Amino acid sequence: MAKRGKKNIDWDNTDWDAEEQEEIIWVSKSEIKRDAEALKKLGEKLVNLNKAKLDKIPLEDKLLEAIELAQRLQKEAKRRQLQYIGKLLRNIEVEPIQEALDKLENKHNQQQALLHKLEMLRDTLIDNDDAFTQFLDQHPEADRQHLRHLIRSAQKEKAQNKPPKAYREIFQYLKELMLEE
Repeated sequence: MAKRGKKNIDWDNTDWDAEEQEEIIWVSKSEIKRDAEALKKLGEKLVNLNKAKLDKIPLEDKLLEAIELAQRLQKEAKRRQLQYIGKLLRNIEVEPIQEALDKLENKHNQQQALLHKLEMLRDTLIDNDDAFTQFLDQHPEADRQHLRHLIRSAQKEKAQNKPPKAYREIFQYLKELMLEE
Protein backbone atom coordinates (compact mmCIF):
# COMPACT_ATOMS: atom_id res chain seq x y z
CA MET A 1 0.00 0.00 0.00
CA ALA A 2 1.02 3.44 -0.72
CA LYS A 3 1.59 5.79 2.10
CA ARG A 4 -0.55 8.82 2.18
CA GLY A 5 1.04 11.98 3.23
CA LYS A 6 -0.55 14.12 5.86
CA LYS A 7 -1.61 17.50 4.70
CA ASN A 8 -0.22 20.18 6.84
CA ILE A 9 -3.00 22.71 7.34
CA ASP A 10 -2.07 26.04 8.72
CA TRP A 11 -5.05 26.63 11.03
CA ASP A 12 -3.96 30.17 11.78
CA ASN A 13 -4.35 31.28 8.17
CA THR A 14 -7.69 29.62 7.31
CA ASP A 15 -10.54 31.80 6.19
CA TRP A 16 -12.93 31.82 9.17
CA ASP A 17 -14.16 35.34 8.48
CA ALA A 18 -16.77 34.16 5.98
CA GLU A 19 -18.29 31.86 8.59
CA GLU A 20 -18.17 34.51 11.33
CA GLN A 21 -20.07 37.00 9.16
CA GLU A 22 -22.83 34.50 8.63
CA GLU A 23 -24.13 34.21 12.18
CA ILE A 24 -26.21 31.11 12.69
CA ILE A 25 -28.70 31.06 15.53
CA TRP A 26 -29.42 27.56 16.75
CA VAL A 27 -32.86 27.00 18.18
CA SER A 28 -33.67 23.84 20.06
CA LYS A 29 -36.57 21.64 19.09
CA SER A 30 -38.11 22.20 22.50
CA GLU A 31 -38.03 25.97 22.03
CA ILE A 32 -39.68 25.67 18.64
CA LYS A 33 -42.42 23.51 20.20
CA ARG A 34 -42.92 26.00 23.06
CA ASP A 35 -43.25 28.86 20.58
CA ALA A 36 -45.73 26.88 18.49
CA GLU A 37 -47.77 26.05 21.60
CA ALA A 38 -47.80 29.73 22.66
CA LEU A 39 -49.07 30.73 19.21
CA LYS A 40 -51.72 28.03 19.39
CA LYS A 41 -52.88 29.42 22.76
CA LEU A 42 -52.96 32.91 21.26
CA GLY A 43 -55.13 31.53 18.48
CA GLU A 44 -57.40 29.91 21.07
CA LYS A 45 -57.84 33.27 22.82
CA LEU A 46 -58.74 34.83 19.49
CA VAL A 47 -61.29 32.10 18.78
CA ASN A 48 -62.95 32.71 22.16
CA LEU A 49 -63.52 36.42 21.40
CA ASN A 50 -66.84 37.69 20.14
CA LYS A 51 -67.24 39.47 16.79
CA ALA A 52 -67.11 43.00 18.25
CA LYS A 53 -63.81 42.36 20.07
CA LEU A 54 -62.37 40.49 17.09
CA ASP A 55 -62.97 43.55 14.90
CA LYS A 56 -60.71 45.62 17.18
CA ILE A 57 -57.73 43.34 16.53
CA PRO A 58 -55.61 43.78 13.38
CA LEU A 59 -55.96 40.43 11.62
CA GLU A 60 -55.24 39.34 8.06
CA ASP A 61 -58.26 38.17 6.06
CA LYS A 62 -57.08 34.56 5.86
CA LEU A 63 -56.52 34.40 9.61
CA LEU A 64 -59.88 36.05 10.33
CA GLU A 65 -61.66 33.49 8.14
CA ALA A 66 -59.88 30.64 9.92
CA ILE A 67 -60.89 32.05 13.33
CA GLU A 68 -64.52 32.48 12.29
CA LEU A 69 -64.56 28.90 11.01
CA ALA A 70 -63.07 27.61 14.27
CA GLN A 71 -65.83 29.39 16.19
CA ARG A 72 -68.40 27.29 14.33
CA LEU A 73 -66.60 23.95 14.68
CA GLN A 74 -66.65 21.48 17.56
CA LYS A 75 -64.40 18.85 19.12
CA GLU A 76 -61.72 17.31 16.86
CA ALA A 77 -62.43 19.60 13.92
CA LYS A 78 -61.97 22.62 16.19
CA ARG A 79 -58.70 21.21 17.52
CA ARG A 80 -57.36 20.78 13.98
CA GLN A 81 -58.52 24.29 13.07
CA LEU A 82 -56.68 25.67 16.12
CA GLN A 83 -53.53 23.90 14.89
CA TYR A 84 -54.03 25.58 11.51
CA ILE A 85 -54.52 28.99 13.14
CA GLY A 86 -51.26 28.45 15.05
CA LYS A 87 -49.54 27.67 11.76
CA LEU A 88 -50.91 30.87 10.20
CA LEU A 89 -49.72 32.87 13.22
CA ARG A 90 -46.18 31.51 12.76
CA ASN A 91 -45.98 33.20 9.37
CA ILE A 92 -47.11 36.68 10.43
CA GLU A 93 -46.10 39.37 12.88
CA VAL A 94 -47.95 38.59 16.12
CA GLU A 95 -46.86 41.57 18.26
CA PRO A 96 -49.68 43.90 17.08
CA ILE A 97 -52.22 41.13 17.63
CA GLN A 98 -50.87 40.38 21.12
CA GLU A 99 -50.86 44.10 22.04
CA ALA A 100 -54.47 44.55 20.93
CA LEU A 101 -55.51 41.45 22.86
CA ASP A 102 -53.69 42.69 25.98
CA LYS A 103 -55.50 46.02 25.71
CA LEU A 104 -58.86 44.25 25.56
CA GLU A 105 -58.03 42.09 28.57
CA ASN A 106 -56.61 45.03 30.51
CA LYS A 107 -59.77 47.06 29.84
CA HIS A 108 -61.78 44.33 31.52
CA ASN A 109 -59.38 44.32 34.49
CA GLN A 110 -59.64 48.11 34.79
CA GLN A 111 -63.43 47.92 34.83
CA GLN A 112 -63.31 45.26 37.54
CA ALA A 113 -60.96 47.42 39.61
CA LEU A 114 -63.29 50.42 39.21
CA LEU A 115 -66.28 48.36 40.39
CA HIS A 116 -64.36 47.18 43.46
CA LYS A 117 -63.34 50.76 44.19
CA LEU A 118 -66.98 51.88 43.95
CA GLU A 119 -68.07 49.12 46.35
CA MET A 120 -65.48 50.24 48.89
CA LEU A 121 -66.51 53.87 48.45
CA ARG A 122 -70.17 52.95 49.01
CA ASP A 123 -69.33 51.09 52.22
CA THR A 124 -67.22 54.01 53.43
CA LEU A 125 -70.00 56.52 52.70
CA ILE A 126 -72.51 54.44 54.68
CA ASP A 127 -70.21 53.89 57.66
CA ASN A 128 -68.48 57.29 57.89
CA ASP A 129 -70.16 60.73 57.80
CA ASP A 130 -66.85 62.54 57.15
CA ALA A 131 -66.39 60.47 53.98
CA PHE A 132 -69.61 61.99 52.59
CA THR A 133 -68.20 65.54 52.94
CA GLN A 134 -64.89 64.52 51.39
CA PHE A 135 -66.71 62.83 48.51
CA LEU A 136 -68.75 65.98 47.81
CA ASP A 137 -65.57 68.09 47.86
CA GLN A 138 -64.05 65.80 45.21
CA HIS A 139 -67.27 65.53 43.19
CA PRO A 140 -69.20 68.81 43.39
CA GLU A 141 -71.49 67.74 40.52
CA ALA A 142 -73.02 64.99 42.70
CA ASP A 143 -76.62 65.42 43.85
CA ARG A 144 -76.10 66.06 47.56
CA GLN A 145 -79.71 65.53 48.69
CA HIS A 146 -80.29 62.37 46.67
CA LEU A 147 -77.06 60.77 47.84
CA ARG A 148 -77.67 61.77 51.47
CA HIS A 149 -81.18 60.26 51.28
CA LEU A 150 -79.80 57.00 49.83
CA ILE A 151 -77.13 56.78 52.55
CA ARG A 152 -79.68 57.31 55.35
CA SER A 153 -81.99 54.70 53.80
CA ALA A 154 -79.12 52.23 53.53
CA GLN A 155 -78.19 52.83 57.18
CA LYS A 156 -81.80 52.17 58.24
CA GLU A 157 -81.96 49.01 56.12
CA LYS A 158 -78.76 47.76 57.67
CA ALA A 159 -79.97 48.48 61.23
CA GLN A 160 -83.34 46.77 60.63
CA ASN A 161 -81.91 43.83 58.62
CA LYS A 162 -84.04 44.69 55.60
CA PRO A 163 -83.15 43.89 51.99
CA PRO A 164 -80.37 46.23 50.76
CA LYS A 165 -82.34 48.22 48.16
CA ALA A 166 -80.81 51.64 48.93
CA TYR A 167 -77.41 49.97 49.30
CA ARG A 168 -77.62 48.86 45.65
CA GLU A 169 -79.01 52.21 44.54
CA ILE A 170 -75.97 53.99 46.01
CA PHE A 171 -73.72 51.74 43.97
CA GLN A 172 -75.69 52.44 40.77
CA TYR A 173 -75.64 56.19 41.45
CA LEU A 174 -71.86 56.18 42.08
CA LYS A 175 -71.32 54.09 38.93
CA GLU A 176 -73.32 56.53 36.78
CA LEU A 177 -71.49 59.47 38.34
CA MET A 178 -68.04 57.97 37.69
CA LEU A 179 -68.86 56.94 34.12
CA GLU A 180 -69.95 60.51 33.28
CA GLU A 181 -66.48 61.81 34.22
